[in-house]
Amino acid sequence: MRTFLLRNLAGWVALVALAWGPVGAPPARAQGGATVAAARAPRAYTRSGHLMGSHFTFTAVSADDSLAWRALRAGMRETQRIDHLFSYWDSTSQVVKINRMAGVRPVVVDQEVYDLIARTLKISALTGGAFDATFASGDKIYTFDRQAHPALPDSATVRRSVARIGWEKVRMDPATHAVYLPEKGMRLNLAGVLQGYGVRRAQALMKQMGIAGGLINGSGDVYCWGKQADGSGWRIAIGDPARPRTVSSWLTVSDMAVVTAGNYEQYFTVNGTYYGHIINPHTGYPATGLRSVTIICPDVELADALDDAVFVLGPQAGLALVNRLKGVDCTLITDDGQTLVSRGMQLNSYHSAAPAAAKP
Repeated sequence: MRTFLLRNLAGWVALVALAWGPVGAPPARAQGGATVAAARAPRAYTRSGHLMGSHFTFTAVSADDSLAWRALRAGMRETQRIDHLFSYWDSTSQVVKINRMAGVRPVVVDQEVYDLIARTLKISALTGGAFDATFASGDKIYTFDRQAHPALPDSATVRRSVARIGWEKVRMDPATHAVYLPEKGMRLNLAGVLQGYGVRRAQALMKQMGIAGGLINGSGDVYCWGKQADGSGWRIAIGDPARPRTVSSWLTVSDMAVVTAGNYEQYFTVNGTYYGHIINPHTGYPATGLRSVTIICPDVELADALDDAVFVLGPQAGLALVNRLKGVDCTLITDDGQTLVSRGMQLNSYHSAAPAAAKP
């Protein structure tokens, strides 16, 4: 058994993809050096790398080892290209150019960049601003050092910290593909969706090259398609925040994204109350009520944005949002350890307590 322990922007997250079978093993050979017929059966080939500041794993299922390795390299190169184009940290990226010209003038960008920003604004509208790519405009007033702090920042400081955040302020010109941040100090950061977008583009490229089955794990943003080498579906296990690196439930999927966000690695406490790193862009305070959000849907880019949005919305409003979206499901783990699921979600629980069904 091969186990993938996934990582997201917040650190280790408890999401595991379980795949059985040899990975990139050399073909068996008959006497005399001839390759036996069984060697032509599909096998899983895996390659990992540090991309977008995180750990990525690419798996391709193929009977053609040359094709598999070419596809894996192509998937990694595509992810690198996207990172260079959209990075918040790369001084040559188009997102950085937009940020530099905030309050000065619009910046004309590539169609691809314009389209992704436009989609993030649509998700912001859908979630009532719970997902907001201008979150980088906020001041950094918290230190998530896993330590006990004497108090939260005062309310005036918190209000000021989010004064420049606002997805609705972003101006888009479809005729010229120009993007404008109208206030000095405003910043775009697409980190909340970029890894999902990178996974989606890499998967589409690998599939176009002839890889009928595979799995890409972009730091906790997982997309799997087709079947494993033995013909079975991909088994995805969701971890237990209360017991790191253990499993609470699992499901079998194909042609589906499974994306998890957790706030139990980056946090601080005040008087015993736990505050995680995911900030509510409306209030400036850390989002509370949830420890883990897992989104399941066919679009890994959308899932990547929704996990943070549901985290900010909280258990009730987050479930209500997911239950309104066609083809999207979720499972949530609350601060008190309760597991909640959306209406269409079916989990195989590793614990004796069954997940609580979401109410309409």
